Amino acid sequence: MAAPPSRNPFKRRTLLADQFRPLRRQVKLPVWGDLGLRMGAAFVLIALVIAIHWFDREGLKDGHDGVISFLDVVYFTMISITTTGFGDIAPISDRARLIEAVIVTPVRIAVLFIFVGAAYDFVIKRSWEKFRMARIQEQLTGHVVVLGYGTSNSQSVGELIERGIDPRCIVVIDPSEERLAAAEKLGVNVMAADATRDETLKAVRIAEAQSVLVSAGRDDTSILIVLTVRHLAPRVPISVVVRADDNELLARQAGANNVINPVRFTGLLLAGSVKGAHIADYLADLASVGGRVQLVERVVSAEECGRSISELKSGGKGLRVYRNGRPIGFWEDECQMLQPGDVVVEIVPTAPTEAAAPSS
Repeated sequence: MAAPPSRNPFKRRTLLADQFRPLRRQVKLPVWGDLGLRMGAAFVLIALVIAIHWFDREGLKDGHDGVISFLDVVYFTMISITTTGFGDIAPISDRARLIEAVIVTPVRIAVLFIFVGAAYDFVIKRSWEKFRMARIQEQLTGHVVVLGYGTSNSQSVGELIERGIDPRCIVVIDPSEERLAAAEKLGVNVMAADATRDETLKAVRIAEAQSVLVSAGRDDTSILIVLTVRHLAPRVPISVVVRADDNELLARQAGANNVINPVRFTGLLLAGSVKGAHIADYLADLASVGGRVQLVERVVSAEECGRSISELKSGGKGLRVYRNGRPIGFWEDECQMLQPGDVVVEIVPTAPTEAAAPSS
């Protein structure tokens, strides 16, 4: 029996990650330091050409007074490197012309690239990035902010896109450029920054977000991020991943609406598999948009008010109602008459095009 086709949205990204990557280490160099290094390299090259011209000054001819002084050498070097070429000083010997062709020309190109590259990095590129960031910020409202792009959040971003959320409505913040490169391939907005800083979260308009997903890899960092987000966005829902049981309460006290413990969830799946071979499979089916069914949370419609949870207009199977923040099970009497403002959690079948392909 053939296996159904894979629906894993991260297969291509995994293949890219398996390819060779060069060894590198981030150099924390300030802007003025980078600019100074470039200017220094350019002046070293110019000084080298001046020295070469000075030692071979006999091969140069000055059309003004016939004497080649050190100032003439400096002057000729600068106009030669900048390709100005007034013609008042010119190489006349074969060796001088060979030096111009073999040594000075490559130096001229190198200096040109240094100055053009510096102008691009410090003027054009930065101005363009600021312009693009301003344009993106103008459109950020009702977006999903993902803080940390490790294993958990990379899976969640892929699942959000599979559920139909526009990648342009997702913002990923992570200090790792390598992780952000993988996120950028999905079409989301990315920002290399520290998510614990106020200015970082303000830059992505955290207060206008629809929800925030936090998974920093360390529980202490994740809880600090939750505190920062809650301070700047008191009403935005926050979901956070913690791995230690004793940190779940701290995460809720920090302001998280949902605290997810992947270790505990894995334990639940394992324990469920003991009671039945298909329980863990069904739970995974519910959690993924690629399964045959999925869990949906929504506010009841006006037409559903007064009805029972078993008579939902969507045709789904109602499991639980949240009324004023209190959970009510489908078997309880209060679920037999839905009220305005109730939030219902139901199981609905996925669209036929999204359902898993039958095995052959």
